[in-house]
Amino acid sequence: MKSTVSTAELLERVKALVRPERLEHILRVAALAREIAEANGLDGERAYLAGLLHDAARDLPEEELKRLAPPENAVEEAHPLALHGRAARRLAEAWGVEDPEVLEAVEGHVYGVDPENAIGMALYIADISEPGRGVNGEIRELALRGGLLEAYRMAVANKVRYLSAKGVPVHPKTLAVYQSFHAP
Repeated sequence: MKSTVSTAELLERVKALVRPERLEHILRVAALAREIAEANGLDGERAYLAGLLHDAARDLPEEELKRLAPPENAVEEAHPLALHGRAARRLAEAWGVEDPEVLEAVEGHVYGVDPENAIGMALYIADISEPGRGVNGEIRELALRGGLLEAYRMAVANKVRYLSAKGVPVHPKTLAVYQSFHAP
């Protein structure tokens, strides 16, 4: 499904909301999401669009995040930054983006998506492994070789391990995705 609004217009809207460093990250993620999608037989432009939108709300104040995406659980209440994916989805919807898979990818880039959403998996991997982060290169390379599902499984497991090691509560949706990969 194509968006009713141009990518150039969306880029300008995102630029108006984020710091220059965040915009650089967003553009790296969008480009990598496109590459990952294309390497796995998916629509690269839809993945690029999801990447362009994913952190649109990342630099908003906590009060604005809570207004756009009221907390739904204790993790979101204690860590309002966890709301930025759902808040970005709300912005994208208000801007005319209608593609449900892209919108779900934008929302789910924080805590994970159902593996049925291949665009969402490509975005999630791109976000945690874009070269500017300096980590998870092996996950990026696996995804770029066509191993999307396995790379996504590794990315979710890495996130759970990382947050757990830091003593940060893991979002219930991330745990659900993680457990779906590790169920008996």
